Amino acid sequence: MIGASPQRAFLCAAILFDLDGVLVDSTRSVAHQWALWAAEHNLPAEEVVRVAHGRRTVETILLLAPHLDAAAETVRLEIREAEDTEALGRISGARELLARLPRERWAVVTSGTRYLATRRLQTNGLPTPVAFVTADEVTQGKPHPEPYLKGAELLGIPPQECLVFEDAPAGIEAAHAAGMRAIALSTTYPAAALAHAEAVIPDFSQVQVQSDGGGLKVVLG
Repeated sequence: MIGASPQRAFLCAAILFDLDGVLVDSTRSVAHQWALWAAEHNLPAEEVVRVAHGRRTVETILLLAPHLDAAAETVRLEIREAEDTEALGRISGARELLARLPRERWAVVTSGTRYLATRRLQTNGLPTPVAFVTADEVTQGKPHPEPYLKGAELLGIPPQECLVFEDAPAGIEAAHAAGMRAIALSTTYPAAALAHAEAVIPDFSQVQVQSDGGGLKVVLG
């Protein structure tokens, strides 16, 4: 079972990471591409960008522009996002943290497609996970719990023993709905918008992980 102490230490059996805003700093790229898309369809860019963070592209389009061909728009938009690599970067400490984790004890659970997610991992020199849940592998995206439940299933770990790192309110809601605790990174939203997470951190630079073979201890500095 996951537990937390006043020292902000969390015990878990596995860690599930969102990708954008958690492992990869793609905020500028995401905002830029969605703002371009909003302008093309005469939609308010600020509202579009706000809704898009943490959700599958197809669900964002269905929500904001139900009159469009959501499948076709998703393909077009995600190709453009995948090609927009200049503004990408790694979240501080992400690569070092992944290197310390047993590969069978972590997964990536993202609202992006596998093509987009794989490109972003490769571009930033991050490993491809053994367990990988992407937008094209679930029927319902975040804030529905399906993506995180699938990540736990792929690892063979009970959901309540998984700890999630997220950057968006929708992702935190998905983690909680799956019976998991969530640590939020304030890379995309201000800390106040992430207050429903169990803890909020700026990045991974002060995060330490200890593995004893049977579990993980995550300490937030």
